[in-house]
Formats: sequence, structure tokens, C-alpha cells
Amino acid sequence: MKPFDYVTPESIEEAVALLAEHSPGAKPIAGGTDLLVRLKRNELAPKVLVDLAGIQALRGIELTGQGLRIGSMVTHAQIASSPLVLEHVPAVAAASASVGAVQTRNLGTLGGNLVSCVPSLDGAPALLVLDALVTVADTERQWQMPLEELLLEPHCSALTPDELLAEIVIPAENLGKASSFIKFGRRKALSLAVVNGAASVELDAAGERFVRVAIALGAVAPTTIRARETEAFLTGKRVLEGALDEASRIAATETSPIDDFRASAGYRRDLVTVLARRILQNAIMCARSS
Repeated sequence: MKPFDYVTPESIEEAVALLAEHSPGAKPIAGGTDLLVRLKRNELAPKVLVDLAGIQALRGIELTGQGLRIGSMVTHAQIASSPLVLEHVPAVAAASASVGAVQTRNLGTLGGNLVSCVPSLDGAPALLVLDALVTVADTERQWQMPLEELLLEPHCSALTPDELLAEIVIPAENLGKASSFIKFGRRKALSLAVVNGAASVELDAAGERFVRVAIALGAVAPTTIRARETEAFLTGKRVLEGALDEASRIAATETSPIDDFRASAGYRRDLVTVLARRILQNAIMCARSS
């Protein structure tokens, strides 16, 4: 690890000013569970680390007029146990509960997880199927973009060196929507995803036909993806086993997995067909019971 300066701003404005002043040699640090590993491996060599831990405006989970707001510095453990998250978006709580070990969940933040942009993100799928937005700040303004636009490629988000992820917002119209998250790993705990994914569904009044479907898949492409072809196929279809079979097959064709030490590309595609069916079945059950 190479030496660096360390600064502790107390506001978003101070943090983005420091990032801009030292750009491109500054890096923000949240929980540090990903960044510190990369520093130790000399994959990164920032001249300044901007610690976000003291910025209260980046914390908190609350209902607003826009929806459910989750500050970028909220930890996975806080999300997994939050009464608001469990009530309105339980799949998001399930995703945070699946992250790493208890130590990682206590330190790691949702914002840091998303900005790391690794293919196996646990935080992204459940948020993507609920059309989550992210608020970005720089020295001049704050603005929102769809979470999907933030995720560019491994270890590369859409943020420029002088920008900061401030919060994640799940729109009000998607709170309480039937959704499901599942993670397949080599172990039941302490494991990165071999494949993960989430689905949300809206059914007609009789609960027999898909009105809207959203599916997100992780660890099967350079970033977490929406399975748009599968979503389009299911929209308007009757909720039948044959439709789920075909949807699962289509979902696998939308992926571009790689071979690595966790699994082969072929195995991941096979897992997607299983995962897609299960997340859809779980979301359907949730929709019909609500």
C-alpha cells in the first residue's frame, strides 16, 4: 500500500470540494470493505482519501414525498434490520442480509457497494427491479439518475472523480410492490454470488396475468443487468408454468457470464434458468398474498 493523505469532511459540500481540489488523485472511502482490499493489492494508489463517515447527511433511512430514501453511508446491517425497509421493500433487506460476514455488513455501506460496480453486487438487483434512483453531488449541484445508469463496468461507475453518491431513492409508487431476491453462492454465507437476481411483478386484479415484470441478474455480465427481453416476453402473459419455463430460458440467453474459479460460464447460465424461475415464483406468491 502506498502512502496517502487522509481527510475527514463533515458535510457533502466539504467532501465534494476536497474531491474536486485533489482530482483525480482523491478517492472517497465509505466502509472501506472493498477499497482497502484494492489499496493493499496496489490496484489503486490515491494521494488523498476522503472519509465520508462523519457526514450525517449521507446517513438515515426515511420515507419522503418521493419514496424511501436510503443514505449512501447506511450499512448493510442497518438496511437488513430497518423496519421501514422490511415493511416497504423486503427484497432489499434480504439482499443486504446476504452480504458477506456480519463484520462486512456492519462496516460495508450500500453506497460503497453500488459504486464498486463489481459484477456480483448484492445491493443492486433488488433496487434495479424497483426502478431505484441515485442522487449524485458535485461542487455545483445535486441531481438524480436511474441506478441502472450508474453501473458501467467492473470497478467503474458513472461518477467522475469529483462526484459523490449521496443517497438511493426507491420511488413511492414501487413501495410495497411484490418482489423477490435470491443469491446462489458456493456457501450459504461468507460468499460472493455465483449468480444472484431479483424480480418484481404486478398482476391483474384476478392474479392470473402479468401486467408488469422487472428482472435483474448479477454475476452473469460485466455489471448487474435488467433482463429486458424476458420482461417483455412475460408482460401480458398468463401466469402459467409454460410461460415461466420459457422466460427462464430467455433469461439465460440474455447473460454473458465468464469462467472463473467460482463457476464456469455454462454452469452460470444453467443457474440463471433456475434462479429466474424461483425469483418469479416468489414474487408471484408475494403479489397474490398481498
